[in-house]
Amino acid sequence: MKALMVYESMFGNTEKVARAVAAGLAESLEVEVHEVSTAPEQVIGLVDLIVVGAPTHAFSLSRPSTRADALAKGATRGQRDLGVREWLTGLRGRSHSELMAAFDTRAERVRRLPGSAAHKAAKLARHRGFELAGVESFYVSDIAGPLLPGELERATAWGRELASSMSSRSPGQPVR
Repeated sequence: MKALMVYESMFGNTEKVARAVAAGLAESLEVEVHEVSTAPEQVIGLVDLIVVGAPTHAFSLSRPSTRADALAKGATRGQRDLGVREWLTGLRGRSHSELMAAFDTRAERVRRLPGSAAHKAAKLARHRGFELAGVESFYVSDIAGPLLPGELERATAWGRELASSMSSRSPGQPVR
């Protein structure tokens, strides 16, 4: 089984989480990791699980305007015009057996507020016909980070859980 990890990261925290999730997945699955600007546009039928990760901007997936704002605030990564939102919107076709999971990074101070990049990504995935394998949030101390203690370990464990649910699943069977 093969998984594809696609992430968007402006300050580096989401990339760290993506790599930790990928490490957990890689204990049981073959995993390919891509920053969104290098992610393949045609993935349908080539992988069993797609995992997307993005920072939460304005309680949702980033947009060109929020990425421009992050760059103006000192972000050293990412691009103004391309993020996970645009990549997901551009996916073509689908297969009934493909699963998608989504995670985000968010500031700890908004932990209890609604809206997150992961939930928006999950909504886009469902509209594209994907079955959801999981949604998770990981927390940073402030917009630029750093990640809170224990978040990378939690990300690796979540990757293991996703891989475990994949290995015990038959094609077309719902994820537990």
